[in-house]
Amino acid sequence: MQNLKKLLYSALTFSFLLNVNFPANSTEKEVRVYSGRHYNTDRAVYKKFAEETGIKVRLIEAAGISLIERLKREGKNSKADLILLVDAARITNAAKAGLLQKIDSTSLENDVPIGLKDKNKEWYALTRRVRVMVANPKVVDISKIKDYTDLADPSLKGKVCLRNRKSPYNQSLVANQITNKGEEKTKAWLSGMISNVSQPFFPGDISIVRAVSKKKCGIGIVNHYYVARMLAGVNGRRDALYAQRTFVLTPNPAHVNISAGGVSKYATNKAEAIKLLEYLASPSGSKGLAAPTFEHPLKEVNQNPIVKNFGAFTPDKVTVDDLGGNNSLAIKLMKDAGWD
Repeated sequence: MQNLKKLLYSALTFSFLLNVNFPANSTEKEVRVYSGRHYNTDRAVYKKFAEETGIKVRLIEAAGISLIERLKREGKNSKADLILLVDAARITNAAKAGLLQKIDSTSLENDVPIGLKDKNKEWYALTRRVRVMVANPKVVDISKIKDYTDLADPSLKGKVCLRNRKSPYNQSLVANQITNKGEEKTKAWLSGMISNVSQPFFPGDISIVRAVSKKKCGIGIVNHYYVARMLAGVNGRRDALYAQRTFVLTPNPAHVNISAGGVSKYATNKAEAIKLLEYLASPSGSKGLAAPTFEHPLKEVNQNPIVKNFGAFTPDKVTVDDLGGNNSLAIKLMKDAGWD
């Protein structure tokens, strides 16, 4: 039944098409976007792009893994021009699968920082997400927790809750630790942390914040913007109250993930796709995507008071290529440690 629901959801999301208004007297041009981002606020950015350029944006939204599988099935018959995905592993896997093409763009090279773009120029980051820890001060001593590795401490037995192994965000976190600390230390960390898990693994980050708030566990790992969205009341008053009972702990340095975009290998509107990607990665475009979703733009910190209240963060030196390169090993180590 659960698989059937997923299939129905995919079918519905794939059939959704957004036609953004553009000047009536402009040349009939368009760009087709396959997006793994699922924020209504993104459409305001597309609308602004259309108004400024006269290029119509057609949008198809679905889960990232579904988009990648669709692109593989469609092959040369794909109508996709621009691909937007969340998480380092997904965008790097899309490149490895030959689904993207090289982009020659001076503005992309200038606007996207080193470490957040492909060395082969096939994809570029658009927004940043920080993987933080969310804790309940009434359950754990937050003064003793500074880093992800602290979740392996025996004092946290039965107090850690985690999202399931399929989460690309957790896979990238483990890949990050492999890059930073090596395979053996990562194994030891995983073994200790998994032994501290309080109950079956959760399906999403929001459910972890709720569990921490309700004292079902004391600490978990989530993307920062999930907590911010809850605090802002995006999910309703009840979730806002849950989030208010928690405290965000940001490691220093912190693991930073991305959402990113690349031009489809068989794009029929390549010039328009590059133009839209340049727009999204520009300072104003990146901020336009990130500000309402509580993500961080490429070169700034989100200025929303809720996010600023989490404190400053310093990204570690791990590149997105590093995260993608270690993804397979990360999944193996997680499975071996019992991370379901």
